[in-house]
Amino acid sequence: MGPKRELKFALESFWDKKSSAEDLQKVAAGLRSSIWKQMADAGIKYIPSNTFSYYDQVLDTTAMLGAVPPRYGWNGGEIGFDTYFSMARGNASVSAMEMTKWFDTNYHFIVPELGPDVRFSYASHKAVDEYKEAKALGVNTVPVLVGPVSYLLLSKPAKGVEKTFSLLSLLPKILPIYKEVISELKAAGASWIQFDEPTLVLDLDAHQLQAFTAAYADLESTLSGLNVLIETYFADLTSGAYKTLIELKGVTAYGLDLVRGTKTIDLIKTNFPKGKFLFAGVVDGRNIWANDLASSLGTLQALEAIVGKDNLVVSTSCSLLHTAVDLVNETKLDDEIKSWLAFAAQKVVEVNALAKALAGQKDEAFFASNATAQASRKSSPRVTNEAVQKAVSVLIY
Repeated sequence: MGPKRELKFALESFWDKKSSAEDLQKVAAGLRSSIWKQMADAGIKYIPSNTFSYYDQVLDTTAMLGAVPPRYGWNGGEIGFDTYFSMARGNASVSAMEMTKWFDTNYHFIVPELGPDVRFSYASHKAVDEYKEAKALGVNTVPVLVGPVSYLLLSKPAKGVEKTFSLLSLLPKILPIYKEVISELKAAGASWIQFDEPTLVLDLDAHQLQAFTAAYADLESTLSGLNVLIETYFADLTSGAYKTLIELKGVTAYGLDLVRGTKTIDLIKTNFPKGKFLFAGVVDGRNIWANDLASSLGTLQALEAIVGKDNLVVSTSCSLLHTAVDLVNETKLDDEIKSWLAFAAQKVVEVNALAKALAGQKDEAFFASNATAQASRKSSPRVTNEAVQKAVSVLIY
């Protein structure tokens, strides 16, 4: 949305017909450029692209696949704002697509409506365009796509389609489009690509897990020459899901949420593929609190002994879209409370500080300041109220 909700205001102006599509695109391009530059300046090595969205990343994937419900009257070609925002918000004549919660977050996504008659086509080149846009600015990014299996598992049968319809049966129809996108990204110079497959943390049956195996086996030859990162988040993986993940064909790296997925660390200790990368999500992407750097560094050092120094990448637990943008804009907070907080911009700095510490370049002053803030928050009467503790202690459950 931007540090001062620039995208929100630009969208509202466009929807109210007070500004043009070009005006909206200009604001969006400025925000993307600013974020890429901020991450590069902070020392982040693996900078994502295609994480910007005018509305929702799952809807962006629906557009990429040309999976537009018939009621929107789309007749093919590159999907523009009219069709895109009609799917998101509806219009005078048709309703919007359903919106539902993204796992257990407060974020909501637009649910794809699919069936056996959907004619998929490559209808949005956004992922490739934004990779090229960043590259032209001197930033080589990691393009991020919603993974094909999670996309289908998060979809629903369209109106008139039997509720028992197997959405995973559409996998052979969407993979050719993913191959087109991958091929274009390779041609544009991408060396890494990230697939978000968060449904791996759900309680999946054998058939659903097999879909991941089949999908990435099919994509393997197209992905050849790329470093491939599969990202999961929000919970622990079951042992079966973890086994499926680390055995996927053509995959170079695994991104794991080690904040809400603390038990996953035990799976890593038991079995981690030699030579693969671990993107260790130790900085919480879902809250506003400063990271306990000393604790995270201890976790990372233990993982380094398993994964290898050159194959461990410090990361956030998930996308930073779930937290506020930049603490610098909070001018009314006092210094004590501000020392306890870290918004997206500060979390990027934390990631880099931890990466440097792992590499033997620990910023002692930064870590000491963080430790002081952690201790302050734990002991402050603004957090710990003895009267409340006493009242709670006598409650009978």
